[in-house]
Amino acid sequence: MRCLVRRLAITAAVLCAAPAMASDSPVVPDTLVQRIAACTSCHGEHGEGGDNGFNPRLAGKPAGYLHRQMQDFQRGLRHYDIMEYTVAPLTDDYMREIAGYFAAQEVPYARHPVPATTPAAMARGEQLVTKGDPSRGVPACMACHGPNLTGVQPDIPGLVGLPYDYISAQLGSWRTNTRSTVEPDCMATIVSRLSDADISAVSAWLAQRPVPADAHAEPAGSVKPPLRCGVLGG
Repeated sequence: MRCLVRRLAITAAVLCAAPAMASDSPVVPDTLVQRIAACTSCHGEHGEGGDNGFNPRLAGKPAGYLHRQMQDFQRGLRHYDIMEYTVAPLTDDYMREIAGYFAAQEVPYARHPVPATTPAAMARGEQLVTKGDPSRGVPACMACHGPNLTGVQPDIPGLVGLPYDYISAQLGSWRTNTRSTVEPDCMATIVSRLSDADISAVSAWLAQRPVPADAHAEPAGSVKPPLRCGVLGG
């Protein structure tokens, strides 16, 4: 909400000041960095993530994944008013350019607080992330997101270095159909098989996991997802 208010305030100030601007007013540089100010106002100067626990890191995420998320907001598959408004007028080529910019950023990961969690819940989170739960048809997170959970090129995001609030909110969004993607939506299938306690446990375990020294996404084709996923051409 703070980001939206900030953007509206800037827009209003520019519109009100426009008639009084002198002809020799400084020209705003037409650079990609300037044009994506709406993105960096919430996601950080280099896409390192916001400070509220809900605006995720974009830096270093696979470009294909970032492009897909903007497409999903445009197509009404993923819902968040600010993002839907921001990407609505963008062309596909422009979204690819933005995705490529953030994918190339390499900035340090921030540490985020993790809520108090019982040892039993942490153990359950570790089980789901590393081994899954075959009895419920839930594959391990590592089976898709890579052995180090840093993602896989070009379409699978890393899960390390994300805040608890963001992870739990996104899993909840799949549960409530406010986040989805092209069919078959493998994440929607997986989340439907998790309990609320499972979502909390997975989120806590992932949020406290140290970021590996090499946080780059794994090479394309290095993992074989256990479920059919539309975003992977399946």
